[in-house]
Amino acid sequence: MPLNYWTGWPLRESLSREGVSGARVRIGRAVRVVVLAGLVRTTLTGPGFTGWCRVAACAGVAVTVLVFRGFFRMTLARRLGPSIGLFALLVVAAFGFASAGAAAPAIVLWCACAVIALERLPLGFAVPCAAAALGAYAVLGHGNWIATTATTVGLALAGYVIRQDAEARGNAQRLLAQERAARKAEAESAALTERGRIAREIHDVLVHSLSAQLLHLEAARQLIQRSIDLEADRDQLLDRVVASRGMAREGLDGTREALSALRGEVIPVEGLLRRLTAAEGIRLEVEGEGRALPAEAGLAVRRVAQEALTNVRKHTPGARVNVRLEYGRDGVGLEVRDFGGRGKPGELGDSGSGYGLLGMRERAELLGGTLDSGPDEGFVVRLRVPV
Repeated sequence: MPLNYWTGWPLRESLSREGVSGARVRIGRAVRVVVLAGLVRTTLTGPGFTGWCRVAACAGVAVTVLVFRGFFRMTLARRLGPSIGLFALLVVAAFGFASAGAAAPAIVLWCACAVIALERLPLGFAVPCAAAALGAYAVLGHGNWIATTATTVGLALAGYVIRQDAEARGNAQRLLAQERAARKAEAESAALTERGRIAREIHDVLVHSLSAQLLHLEAARQLIQRSIDLEADRDQLLDRVVASRGMAREGLDGTREALSALRGEVIPVEGLLRRLTAAEGIRLEVEGEGRALPAEAGLAVRRVAQEALTNVRKHTPGARVNVRLEYGRDGVGLEVRDFGGRGKPGELGDSGSGYGLLGMRERAELLGGTLDSGPDEGFVVRLRVPV
């Protein structure tokens, strides 16, 4: 048997009222009130107590109650020295009542001391303390030895059973608290994950569309500021405004798609890619049997295609581009290849424009997929997402 079985304190949860039903608390309180009232009545009506002796006896009962409360507090705080000292005071108080002729309070006090010692003290200290209290009761109980022995054994068993019951309740409360903490941590983790997901969607949609609009609007502003004849520059201004409007519409569509993904709705990826490539004048190749994709996978394909085409416009304007969408048995693949060849190796990944391929790689990895980019007869971006 391990040493801490004898030296370890009961669980804090078992020493407190945590987890005890309200009805049980009320019953225990009522029992204590009845016992205390009986002790006071016995003291006041005893033949050996008259005048100031009754006052002293009542004061002794009150002090005993306070010592009990202190013992409960010290054991709850797991302070062994003060707990043993207060227990000794209770046993001495019982001897005082017995020597004064108040046998009933003394017997009740000895029995109560034995039970609470077994319930609240480390077992290695509880056993000798309970044995001392029950021994005093057996020697000075002035009763039939058979009844005294039965009562002593019964009280010892009752104290141990109460201890085991309190330990079981304490373990249940500790497990419940751990489960609540785990649920809280899980909820906080899920909330942080969802916040990160929403933040990525906001970044992907707003940063790209708004930054593009700002570029076109700034160009229009400079054109107006420097132009001498606005009518002559009318076509250029109109092109800038139309481009800004297109970017705004694209951002609005992207926002709707992001909201659909956040709601878990299915996104028709092939249709989105056809519209995107048609707007750029790019041919789209589709391989495999088309099917609807989960929201996150579909949005990842759309975002990567959009970012790759944005980088083509930035680094290799006018280059020939090929976009291929492949439906596999266990996933979907996307390849965006340009044949301009003017960008330096790694330039796209570190350009910081729009969504950023680094952010797209993170999105793909969160879905269990991969994203590779680099020079290959120009520059190629390959995405693979399991579905």
